[in-house]
Amino acid sequence: MSRYIGPKNRLSRKEGFDLFGKGNKLRKANVPPGQHGPKGSRRPSDYGTRLREKQKTKRMYGIIEGQFRGYFEKAKKVRGKTGEHLLRLLEMRLDNVVYRLGLTSTRAMARQAVTHGHVLVNNKKVNYPSYQTKVGEMISLDQRILNSTVVKSRLDSSDISLPAWLKRTGTVGQIVSSPKREDVSGPINEQLIVEFYSR
Repeated sequence: MSRYIGPKNRLSRKEGFDLFGKGNKLRKANVPPGQHGPKGSRRPSDYGTRLREKQKTKRMYGIIEGQFRGYFEKAKKVRGKTGEHLLRLLEMRLDNVVYRLGLTSTRAMARQAVTHGHVLVNNKKVNYPSYQTKVGEMISLDQRILNSTVVKSRLDSSDISLPAWLKRTGTVGQIVSSPKREDVSGPINEQLIVEFYSR
């Protein structure tokens, strides 16, 4: 499966936003990436604006194009607002839930913890990040990763604010409800994504 392994700051600069939650101050944040700097100041087309929104959201959640399109097709089949259903599917991914519970500092770290078999769902190991969690499920980390100094320092951090649809006691989190639109973090305009795929 393909995945981006280049410089992440480059992608964040392209979107003008810290996509990966590392808390890094973007280097030259107002200048798009490239050897020769910005090439004029043309106003982006409607297509370009929608494309950028789709790319930004896809990269925020760390998934590839085929997966993202699959989530859109699933969301389209559900009655209601397609954009909100799309965001709900993305938020309920296991790697995102681990990140949003504050068990890891980034989605990439959460994804790695899942694929390495360190994440338990209802005390059973689940090792694929795209697993769709359900309301009522308990999410925890195994003892091996709890011994990690990085994870220990993260769990001891006091600046973690959980969204309303999650709760956590110690190292065990639970999904108490489905996420609502206001629970989604990051500047996402889901209507532009719907318009991109509906063109």
